Amino acid sequence: MKRWAVIVAILYALTLGVLSLPVALLAFVPDVSVKEGAAMYGQWQWWLLLAVMGLAQAALLAVPVRLASRRPITRRPLALTIMAGALMLGGLVAGVFCALYEFAVRDKGQDWSGWAALALGLAGWCAWAAIFFRLSRSAQPEDLLSRLCNCLLKGSILELLIAVPTHIVARCRDYCCAGFMTFIGLTLGMSVMLFSFGPGVFFLFAARWRRLHPANDAAQGE
Repeated sequence: MKRWAVIVAILYALTLGVLSLPVALLAFVPDVSVKEGAAMYGQWQWWLLLAVMGLAQAALLAVPVRLASRRPITRRPLALTIMAGALMLGGLVAGVFCALYEFAVRDKGQDWSGWAALALGLAGWCAWAAIFFRLSRSAQPEDLLSRLCNCLLKGSILELLIAVPTHIVARCRDYCCAGFMTFIGLTLGMSVMLFSFGPGVFFLFAARWRRLHPANDAAQGE
């Protein structure tokens, strides 16, 4: 089951990597060429973000792996899943701030805006982690995972409902780097939306494995 979790995390990272270029070109058409867009693959920041997202997806699957393996849910996998999900929700908070900030100030932003987005993201991470840790005291792991994924999906949709219109407005303005911060909001919203499907994809792989290896699954259950 751990192998399937690793495969899901790798597939998620590959999906983000493949979609990065077309999303960037679509968001900044016609101002960005394919060559200019592809330059992101040479930036260490992009690779760092991709690694963080892939590792977070793997951490989110800590509880699903235990559930699929029919093993007891201990504190460590529960904490990993909650912290990974809360991290993505904190990212949505930062994305909303970026989108609304550029929409409000145009090109008159201050240097502290990036630090403010980071601070809000960290605050959102801590707040959501506290909420789900408290919820874990009364909810079963299956219910907790379901609520967490629902929050990720609904939160990403809400964030995109803010980021998409603000990005369109920003792109219609005539200032340098128009739409950059709203683009951050777009990428975070789409990344978290894909992120929320990770446990569902993993359980599909697990169900397929059980059908192909019924004897091994029965022995594992015993």
